[in-house]
Amino acid sequence: MANIKSAQKRILITEIREAKNKANRTRLRTTLKRFDAAVTSGSKEEAAGAYQLAIKTVDKAVAKGLLHKNNAARKKSSLTKRLGGMA
Repeated sequence: MANIKSAQKRILITEIREAKNKANRTRLRTTLKRFDAAVTSGSKEEAAGAYQLAIKTVDKAVAKGLLHKNNAARKKSSLTKRLGGMA
């Protein structure tokens, strides 16, 4: 543990940020997995709903700094392609 008070504060802030980032990253991965499950199940309506949620979550991840905008664009393109391929 750090001896300097400012260093102790930084450690606490870092732990809080790590927890928030982990929660957001988990939420992102979960929504992507739910979309994958909906696509593999073959339910077009369920996949469309999961698609909307996945796109929203990816956009939020970009806003929070979890994903680079180009990475998000690639993910959204891939999701759209998989949804369109269900027809």
